[in-house]
Amino acid sequence: MKRARLIYNPTSGREEMRKRLPDILQKFDSAGIEVTCHATTGEGDATAEVERTLQRGGYDLLIAAGGDGTLYEVINGLADKPNRLPLGIIPVGTTNDFARAMGIPKHWEYACELIIQQYKEQIDVGRANERYFINIAGGGFLTELTYDVPIKLKTMVGQLAYYLKGMEKMVHLRPTELTFHADGVGTFVGEFMMFLICNSNSVGGFERLAPESKLNDGLFDVLLVRKCNLAEFIRLVTLALRGEHLGDPHVVHFRTNRLTVSSPDKVQLNLDGEYGGTLPAVFENLASHIEIFKDERGESTYSR
Repeated sequence: MKRARLIYNPTSGREEMRKRLPDILQKFDSAGIEVTCHATTGEGDATAEVERTLQRGGYDLLIAAGGDGTLYEVINGLADKPNRLPLGIIPVGTTNDFARAMGIPKHWEYACELIIQQYKEQIDVGRANERYFINIAGGGFLTELTYDVPIKLKTMVGQLAYYLKGMEKMVHLRPTELTFHADGVGTFVGEFMMFLICNSNSVGGFERLAPESKLNDGLFDVLLVRKCNLAEFIRLVTLALRGEHLGDPHVVHFRTNRLTVSSPDKVQLNLDGEYGGTLPAVFENLASHIEIFKDERGESTYSR
């Protein structure tokens, strides 16, 4: 019998885990996986619990149940440890960007089945200064959106909360002076609306934002959005929904495994939807750094 530590956020999504926890534990027990649980109690608690779990030892795998914020905290407790355990994911959050990218089913029962099947794949992890991210890093005015949305609003209306906050912020759109040094690519200096450093193809529910990005190629897909007015920015968003934005003159796109970003202004960082400090920052791709349970057939079953 394998032993797993399940770290779950009881408020993720619409408090789905509160309702499903007994069924989830029963399903794992029937499959020969003994699970002990920890319900997170606030910011940073999931990170601390991962560290405690690794120190105690005796576990074969970790399971993170929640949204992208819960996963971000779990990754930050795991990524810098020598005894990293394989990670299973039960996506019960609002957008579940990483689960979309990995093709992990959003239905709890099917997500559990993937973990029970025990097929794993090594994936890249991003490091931003001393913090880690698994899906996306970004900066610029609109990237503050995800951690500006109140938890109660997300619980009540789900992903609509992000759209409501986005419309509120968009009328105050402004560029930022930024400098980028990308290994193997070059230097970019100027005024930019935002930058996105993608480890996967799914960002904020946009599944074509970085259409060629892969989680195991050792590279980031970097998107820089040059200075533009509100009408031009809205047009870019429309193009991004169709995956047709990369050829636009306002968009700079390149791949690199290491990127330095600085600014004379105070620029906050967004790491997997969470506040990640401020610039300057060095972003590094840690290739094949963590094992994630996924579908052995390589199918994307998020919508199942």
